[in-house]
Amino acid sequence: MSTHTLSVLVENVPGALARVAGLFSRRGFNIESLAVGPTENPEVSRMTIVVAVEELPLEQVTKQLNKLVNVIKIVELEQATSVQRELLLVKVRADATVRSQVLETVQLFRAKVVDAAPEALTIEATGTSDKLSALLRMLEPYGVREIVQSGMVAVGRGARSIAATSAR
Repeated sequence: MSTHTLSVLVENVPGALARVAGLFSRRGFNIESLAVGPTENPEVSRMTIVVAVEELPLEQVTKQLNKLVNVIKIVELEQATSVQRELLLVKVRADATVRSQVLETVQLFRAKVVDAAPEALTIEATGTSDKLSALLRMLEPYGVREIVQSGMVAVGRGARSIAATSAR
């Protein structure tokens, strides 16, 4: 199985997310990552869906997605031709004995501290899934207390865009 990233433009109406996610569920596909948000057009939302599936079943799901009433456009984003990022918030034990080492790790990954307490630091990092996994591996020895990670968001590189000009 291979991982695919789909950018799906949908009408910004109640139930659109449930219908799209339900289609994957009925086909037995697990959505690895899902991020939904508004676009430059308030009538349109963009779903970035990461799913592990073979090429042929993905093509079938894409055809079925296109038949859903609220779906406007679907594009598969290849890693080489798109910018893909995730957001990570991680709370790490960082008392006085290890705080400087944690801060060095944060700087190494171009992350930033967004909250500090006497016994812990909350760190914000953005990047690829691999970068965030590497940061977590480096922070593990200090004691990770809590992790919150967003789904992937992605956009095609260059001037070409998946315009959200108008709903159907």
